[in-house]
This record gives sequence, structure tokens and C-alpha cells, in this order.
Amino acid sequence: MNKIDPDVFTFYKELTKNNNRNWFEHQKERFKKLEFDVKKFAENIKLGLDTADDIEKVKLFRIYRDVRFSKDKTPYKTHFGIAFHRKKPELRGGYYIHISPNNSFIASGFWDPSPSDLLRIRKELEIDAQELIDIIDVSKFKKKWGHLVGEELKTAPRGFDKSHPQINLIRKKQFLFIKKFNDKDVISSDFQKKVIFAFKDIRPFFDYMTNVLTTDLNGVSLL
Repeated sequence: MNKIDPDVFTFYKELTKNNNRNWFEHQKERFKKLEFDVKKFAENIKLGLDTADDIEKVKLFRIYRDVRFSKDKTPYKTHFGIAFHRKKPELRGGYYIHISPNNSFIASGFWDPSPSDLLRIRKELEIDAQELIDIIDVSKFKKKWGHLVGEELKTAPRGFDKSHPQINLIRKKQFLFIKKFNDKDVISSDFQKKVIFAFKDIRPFFDYMTNVLTTDLNGVSLL
């Protein structure tokens, strides 16, 4: 296990005030050290998850922003973002860690499901959403991960009845759970362990969604 260096937060606070290439170039060696440590942190998370999962890839996002279509032209992101990709197509869902001053969190779920996956999920929920509700509505699960969040349509998707009793689930475009941490939590010696345990606790939700997305509406495997 390794800890997050408190200088991560100091660095990003300073970068927020000096988000320009000249400042960053003078701080690049410092950033590279922090980045190296966070990569090691992420690899240890992967090792912890691989005891009960199959993580195909870990991605530490680049600090450089794509400003081509943004009004905000500052060149650098002010956070570390790490994504953990499960082995596909057998396993579905993903894990994410976001480390930023006063805005650190972990997330799990389905950020950008393909149109075909989203339709398959909606069709399943239209037929019977009770199994999913039984997983995410139990107090033990909600205590650890809170409520299902994510972007959603204002009304029913095309072809679905807006009066369906589970329309609030059917109109979702994302299926996410987010757990926030303060800065003190992130630099603590047990943060890594907390992240691994939290990600393992999301598995009943992932197992359900994986079963849905790897079968047709008759329950026949698509693999």
C-alpha cells in the first residue's frame, strides 16, 4: 500500500492560480514525481481489485486539456483522473478515481453506455426492474454508495411508456454511483484500502448489469 503525497493538493492549488505553460514548465519535474507516485497508487488498486475481478487496463489521464472546443483555454487539468477498465465483453462497468483539492471522489458504473447497451438496459428495466431495485435500495448498499445518479432524459425515451412505474430508471442515460472524500481522507494511510473495499462492494450492481448486457431478452448468452 502507498499513500497519496499531500503535495498533490498543494500543487493543484498553485496550478489553479497559475494555469499557464511558463509556470508548469518550471514545475514539471515536481509534477512528474507526483504523477509517478499516483501511477504506483493506481497499480496497487488494480492488484487489490484483481483478487476478485479482472482489470484489463488502468488509465491515468493526461494533465493536458483539449481546448479546441472549449471556452476555457487554460491548458492544464487541475486534478488526477484514473480509470480502471474491466475485461470486456465478459465484464461490464468501470471504476474511476478523481483526486483534486476539496473535490476528490471515486465513481463506479456506466458513464457513457453505447446506444445498443443503453437500449438493452432500458428494455430489461421495462420488463422487470425489481432485481436492480433490490440491489441498490438495500440500506447496506446505500450506506456505502448512496443513490444511483447520472444524466437522464426529461421524459420517456422513444418507444417507452412515460407512465411506466419505473420510468425514473428507464429514462437514465448514465448509471453511476459516486462516493466523496475530503483531502484528509485522501492522504491518509488507509485511503487505498478504503477505495479497494468500496469498489468491491459495488460488485452486486456490476454483476447484475453484466448479466443483462451479455444476454438477450430471453436470457440467452450473447458471448
